[in-house]
Parts: sequence; structure tokens; C-alpha cells
Amino acid sequence: MGGDQLVGALAGEDVEREKGDEIRSAETALYLAMIHEVRPLPDARRLIEVLKEHGHAVVLASSAKGQEIDHYLDLLDARELADDWTSSADVEHTKPEPDLVQVAMEKVSARDAVMVGDSTWDVEAAKRVGIEKIAVRTGGFGHDELVEAGAARVFESIEDLLQRLNETPLTG
Repeated sequence: MGGDQLVGALAGEDVEREKGDEIRSAETALYLAMIHEVRPLPDARRLIEVLKEHGHAVVLASSAKGQEIDHYLDLLDARELADDWTSSADVEHTKPEPDLVQVAMEKVSARDAVMVGDSTWDVEAAKRVGIEKIAVRTGGFGHDELVEAGAARVFESIEDLLQRLNETPLTG
């Protein structure tokens, strides 16, 4: 969930109206001060490689800010590997709204897609677009939460997904 949605979701609409921009500004400064501690998930780059080997276009659909996206792309060494990526600047509303998924699909001229995500917001955004939803339990959400949100399949890790990729629409 992007910052445009998070303050209201956590603190209520009154706090969003009164202090939303101030809170988002403080969060950005604090996060950027610690961004060097972010590490890629095990097998994240390998998943992109495997999906590309299977002929899939890969768009990294993130609601992060541009500066953060640059850091993540460098961490994954994915600039040349991914077909494209999104940031919060590409949309008016971030996940769970469907905007980022729609923009990601537009970037590769896709009419159909499979969303691999690790949050209920990823699953909800994909559901609102009407595409297949696969979840990986790396985002702190439980199996049941992800299924309730609409995930067709839930995997414990990216390694688990890679080992069982033939059980998903991602093998074709």
C-alpha cells in the first residue's frame, strides 16, 4: 500500500486530512536514511530470470517513489532484465487500487497477466483488474489472509514458487 493510502488506512481520514502530507514527508526522510539496509529477497532476481526464460514480459509494479525504485533496481541488477517498472509517480492511486497493475500491463501492451505479489493489497489490485493472482508469503501476511483477499495460489517463499512453478500459469 502506497503512502497515498497508508496514513488514512492506519490513522483515519481526520489524520489524513490534517497531517497526511507531513507524515508522508517524515516517512520519506526516515526511510531514505535507512534504505541502504534494504536487501533483496532470496531468489528474487532468479524468479525474474526464470519468467523471462519462459517468455513472459516482466513489469515490476511498485508503488514506491522513483528514488526508491532506482535503488531496488540496482539491488536486483534488474534494469536490463525487467521489461519495465512502475512507481507511485505513474498513478493517482496506489495499491489496493488497480492503477499500478493497469499501468504495468499497458507498459508491455498486455491484455492478460499474472500478478505475483506478497501483500493483500497486491492481490486486491490484481483482483480489481480481473487477472490471476499468485501470492508469496514474504510480505508478512498469512496464508489465509492472502487467500481471503483472492490469491489463487500461495507459496511460502520465492524458492517454493520456483520449485512449483509448473503448478501455476507461469510455465506457459
